[in-house]
Amino acid sequence: MKNIVLTALAALLVVGCSPRQSRITVSGLDPARFDSTYNDLPVALYTLKNDAGMEVCITNFGGRIVSIAVPDRNGAMCDVVLGFDNIADYFPENNSSNFGAVIGRYGNRIDQGRITIDGETYQLPRNNYGHCLHGGDNGWHYRVFEVVEADESHIRLALESPDGDAGFPGTVKAAVTYTLTDVNALDIAYEATSDAPTVINMTNHSYFNLSGDPDNHTILDDYLTINASGFTPIDDTFMTSGEIAKLEGTPFDFRTPHLIGERIDADSEQLRNGHGYDHNWVLDTGGDITAEAAELYCPATGIDMKVYTTEPGLQVYVGNFLDGSVKGKKGICYQLRTAICMETQHYPDSPNKPQWPSVELRPGDTYRSHSIYAFCVK
Repeated sequence: MKNIVLTALAALLVVGCSPRQSRITVSGLDPARFDSTYNDLPVALYTLKNDAGMEVCITNFGGRIVSIAVPDRNGAMCDVVLGFDNIADYFPENNSSNFGAVIGRYGNRIDQGRITIDGETYQLPRNNYGHCLHGGDNGWHYRVFEVVEADESHIRLALESPDGDAGFPGTVKAAVTYTLTDVNALDIAYEATSDAPTVINMTNHSYFNLSGDPDNHTILDDYLTINASGFTPIDDTFMTSGEIAKLEGTPFDFRTPHLIGERIDADSEQLRNGHGYDHNWVLDTGGDITAEAAELYCPATGIDMKVYTTEPGLQVYVGNFLDGSVKGKKGICYQLRTAICMETQHYPDSPNKPQWPSVELRPGDTYRSHSIYAFCVK
């Protein structure tokens, strides 16, 4: 009888300190629609809140950001990321998507899915124009993360990726910690270790629409600024060449604010190759987390988002392949250029470009990456 009482008390304590909510969230989500299992592992919705009224909802399926609710210039709360309002729609058998997900082991593309470490070549999945994209079709965005810590201000998620997972060598133990600060910033800290030499490049794949109304507003009328004077050109399979090209005089120069739609259809081979912007910018921030890497501003709501990161690159993708076939939250069909992704990262195909910053992770070392998405009203 004593053991039964202690077990029940422990369960109550876990529930008491968990940010899972039974009521409808500020962003309009019903947490009950996220209580489920995937591959016999439990998944749920977790809610972070601060005293300023901001709310972030996260599921441990893929470590995904499901919603970010921030106030606009009139104080109305806007959900500024795309996604689904139930867990089933995130499962790959229902939708192939990376909305809001933690991407690993390697965010972005690896040429022909091949890497060589210490003279040994490894073949990875070839799931995108013959290349390995975002760790393959069964990347970390479709894995259930363990909830290690959770309260109203932060959640720490962990994942173990075994040796040979998607062809990558080494058993990797990875973690991501989301922290909602009192000044309306979402802080994301990644870390990982491996028992054998491997490569790693973690990021988050949220689709932002700062209007909070993706049914009526694309991101073409939003202003974008990027603290970068170079970018990595791509061919028509989205693969980098190894070159770092200057931005000056091109439609890729966002060192001063420009409307995203202002030059997106300019006569440019790079824009044709990317079907618009889908490129890696080489940041001028030098890995300084206090230096502004990018800024996105929506005149319709006054909502402004600044990006800070320790990473050397930023992939900017403007939803060029959204085509209305995916129905998201509130039954909205996500159309062309409905949102923008701002993925902090090492450069695409860095394992095969020794002239670029290394993505190798060796036993005894710890991979760390830190990014912040800070919101305010202008």
